[in-house]
Amino acid sequence: MDGNGRWAKKRHLPRAVGHQRGVEAVREVVRAARTMGLEALTLYAFSTENWRRPEEEVSALMGLLKRYIMADLEEFVANNVRLRIIGNYKSLSADIVTLLDDALARTAGNDGTTLAVALNYGSQDEIARAAARAAAGGAITPETIAAQLDTADLPPLDLLIRTSGEIRLSNFLLWQAAYAELWFTDVLWPDFTPAHLQAALEDFAARERRYGGR
Repeated sequence: MDGNGRWAKKRHLPRAVGHQRGVEAVREVVRAARTMGLEALTLYAFSTENWRRPEEEVSALMGLLKRYIMADLEEFVANNVRLRIIGNYKSLSADIVTLLDDALARTAGNDGTTLAVALNYGSQDEIARAAARAAAGGAITPETIAAQLDTADLPPLDLLIRTSGEIRLSNFLLWQAAYAELWFTDVLWPDFTPAHLQAALEDFAARERRYGGR
C-alpha cells in the first residue's frame, strides 16, 4: 500500500493526513475483499525498513494502527473475518501487542476471509528466520523453509498488487511471490478503491498461469 505521503504532498497536506486517508482505503478494500469472496488478503502495513522514518511519522502510524483495530474489531467479528499478523509484531509497544493479541484471539475461530497484516515485516528477515528454524529441525529444503514462514498457514499467494507507480516488490513476500502474478498501478493507495481491486482480479483471471511449464 504505497503512496500515502505523495497523496498528501500533492494536496499540500501533512503526511499524517495521507496515512489517515490510507486507512479509509484499507477499510473499503477489506470490506470489498469479503464481499468478493477472497480467501485471504495480505496488506503490507509497516516494514522493518519503516523504522528509518522520522519518529513523529512512526508514532502517527502506530496510533493509526491502534485506532483501526479498536474501531474495526467488532466488524471483523460480526463478518467472520479472521485477523492474522505476519512479521515480528511482538517487538512493538506493549499496548499494541496486547491489542493485537486480543484481536487475534477474538477472530481465531472465524472461517471467512483472512486479513493478514504485515507489521514490522521484511521478507528477507522472514526467510532468514524460517531457514534458521528449518536448520534447527534438520534438513534445509524449500519445503522445510516454506513450513516455517510467517505465512505457512495461509493459502498460496496468487496475485501481488503494488500501488503508486513503483515497479518493485520492496521486500514483500519474496518467497511467496515466486510464481504469483504481479499487477502494478499508478494509483496512489489513498485513491485505491474496490473498483481497482476488481480490475486487478479481472486481469488476473484472464492470465494463463504455467508455473514454469509451457
